[in-house]
Amino acid sequence: MSDTDVRRGRPRTFDRAAALMAATRLFWERGYEGTSIGDLTEAMGIRPGSLYAAFKDKKSLFQEVVHSYGRSPVGGFAGVALEEEPTAHGAFARILREAAVIYPDPSHPAGCLMISAATNVAPQDAEIEAFLRNLRNENLATFEARLRTAQQEGELPPSANPRSLAAYFAAVIQGMSQRARDGATAAELTETAELALDAWPGAQR
Repeated sequence: MSDTDVRRGRPRTFDRAAALMAATRLFWERGYEGTSIGDLTEAMGIRPGSLYAAFKDKKSLFQEVVHSYGRSPVGGFAGVALEEEPTAHGAFARILREAAVIYPDPSHPAGCLMISAATNVAPQDAEIEAFLRNLRNENLATFEARLRTAQQEGELPPSANPRSLAAYFAAVIQGMSQRARDGATAAELTETAELALDAWPGAQR
C-alpha cells in the first residue's frame, strides 16, 4: 500500500465489494436523503477519505449501488423473467409472484430499492430523484415493449392496450413494494399478485 493511500485514510482491510454491500443495505433501509456520509462510513467501515477515493461522492456511490442492485437476483428478477419466459403472460406472472416473495424477504430490507430510495428527496438532490424516475420509466417502457410484441404475436387481443397494461402492472409492483415495507407478508402479496393477473386480457389459468 502506498503512502498516498495511508494519508487518505484507506484502511489495509478495505474491501470495496463489502463496502458497497453495506451501502446498499443502508440506502435501501433509509433512502437517499435519510443516509448521511457519516452513516455510510460507519456502516462501510471506512473513513470519509476512503469513501471519496473509492466512490467519488455520495451521489456517485448511490448510483453505483442502484446499478449493482439492478444486476442482483433481488433487484433484477423482472428483467430475467422477461428474457427467460416464452410468453408475456408467463413473464408477468413470474414477475408478480417473485415480487411477492422477494419484497418481504427478511434477509434484506423490505420492498424495492429503486422504488423506495427516492422518498423525501431534498430539492438540491433532484438529480437523484430524476435518476430513479428515469430507471423506473425505462422499466415501464420495457414492459410495454414486451406486451406490444405479445400483441403482434397474437398472445394479446387487438383490443388490448399494451401501454395501459404495462402501467397497471408497474403500479401494482410499486404498490407491492410499499406494502412490503408496511409489513405485508409474502402470502398477502401473493394474493395481490394473483388478483392483478386477473386483469390480463382473457385471463389465462
